[in-house]
Amino acid sequence: MIRNIDDQQSGFAGRAETAASQTAVVIASLPRVSIQAFCETPEIARLVEQSTVDRRMEKAHVKVQMGGGPAATEAYKNAPTPNVIVIEGDAHRERLLETLQKLSDVCDNDTKVVVIGQVNDVLLYRELMRLGVSDYLVPPFGVVDLVRSLSEIFRAPGADPVGRTIAFVGAKGGVGSSTIAHNASWAMARQLKLDSVVVDLDLAYGTAGLNFNQDPPQGIAEVVFAPERLDAALVDRMLSKCTEQLSLLAAPATLDRVYDFHEDVFDPLLEILRSNVPCSVLDVPHVWTAWSKRALIAADEVVVVASPDLANLRNAKNLIDLLKAARPNDSEPRLILNQVGVPKRSEIKPGDFAQALDLEAAAIIPFEPGVFGTAANNGQMIAETAPSNKINEIFVDLAKKLTGKNETKRAKRTLLEPLMARLNRKKAG
Repeated sequence: MIRNIDDQQSGFAGRAETAASQTAVVIASLPRVSIQAFCETPEIARLVEQSTVDRRMEKAHVKVQMGGGPAATEAYKNAPTPNVIVIEGDAHRERLLETLQKLSDVCDNDTKVVVIGQVNDVLLYRELMRLGVSDYLVPPFGVVDLVRSLSEIFRAPGADPVGRTIAFVGAKGGVGSSTIAHNASWAMARQLKLDSVVVDLDLAYGTAGLNFNQDPPQGIAEVVFAPERLDAALVDRMLSKCTEQLSLLAAPATLDRVYDFHEDVFDPLLEILRSNVPCSVLDVPHVWTAWSKRALIAADEVVVVASPDLANLRNAKNLIDLLKAARPNDSEPRLILNQVGVPKRSEIKPGDFAQALDLEAAAIIPFEPGVFGTAANNGQMIAETAPSNKINEIFVDLAKKLTGKNETKRAKRTLLEPLMARLNRKKAG
C-alpha cells in the first residue's frame, strides 16, 4: 500500500517510465471494488477514464467527476463513500491538507484515498502516508502507473482484506433468514453501492435462485465438488449477475446427491471471496453440522434471525452463547426479530426477547405476508415489488449496520488534527 520512501526520494523517477518498461511490470487485477475519482483538470480526468478499459480494471466500478476535493466532500456528506477515492489536488500544500481534513470528516473508516498532486515533495509524501493516504502520485504518469497504484492498495503484501463475510442463520426453520439475507444484500448493492455476492449454502433446498429469479447452469456445487480446480477465475465464472453490483453463487437445490461435507470445505471459497469482493453474504441453512458451525464462527459478522416465540428464544440463546464464546475478540452476533405481530398469535415482546439474550435487536420486521409473498412469488426483492414500503428502510438501515456505513465518520480526523493545528499556529505566528 505504501511505497518505499527511498524510491520517492529519487524524485518519483519511476512515475515517468516509458510504455515499454511499464508493460513489463506484473500488475494484479483489481477486485470488485468501487472507485470514484474527483479531478481538477481534464487531462487527469481523461487518464482515469482511459484506465477503466485496462483489462486489470474490468471488475472495478469507476466513476469520474470534476471538482476535486471540495466536490468529494460535498458528495459524501449524506452518502456512503466507495472503496477508493481518487482526489486531484493543487500545488498549494496547506490547501491540499485542509481539503483532506474536510474529506476525512465525511469519509467512511474503510475507504482508501489516493491523492494526485502537483508538487514533487518528499516531505509532503511522508506526511500523507502518516495520515493514512494510500498513495501520492505526481504527473507525469501514465495509465499503467495509476492501475498499479490502485492494484497495490489491495494486492500488496500485508494489505487489508478487500471485504468481509456476513453470515445469516435462522434460530429455527421458517423464520425468514434467507429472505432477510437476500433483501439486505440487495440494499448493500443498490443503496450503498457495495459490490456484493450472495452465497447460498443450502445446497439441497436453497431459495436464493428463486428469490432472485436466477437459474444458472453452474453454482456453488461445482466449486465444492471440484476443489482441485478452485481459484478466483473459477469462482468468477460461477457467479450469476443479479444487478450491476450484486452477484449470486447459487445452490443446485436438488436431491440427486447428499451434501455431507468436511468442516473446512468452504474455507478456500470464502478466502477467495474475502480477497475479491467487498461484501459476501452467506445464506446459512438451519442445520447444525461441522461445516455450518465453522462458517458461522469464521464470518466477520453473524446475524441470527428469530421469530418471537419460546422455541426461537431457546435456540437463539444457545446459538448466540456459543458464538460469543467462540468469537471473544469479534463483534457480538446481531439479532433480527422477524414476523412480529402475527394476528392472534401469542408472542414474546421484542424488548423482552432481546433482553433475555442480552442484546439489542438490530432490526424488528413486522409480519407482512402480502408484501413478502408477492415478492417471493415474483422472484423479486421487496424494493422492486413495493418500493415505497417502509420495510425497505429497515433493510437499508440493517445494511448500513452490517457494513459499518452508519458509523460516525471521524476516524481520520484525529490523525489530521495535530498537523492542522501546527499549520494554524504557523499562520497565526
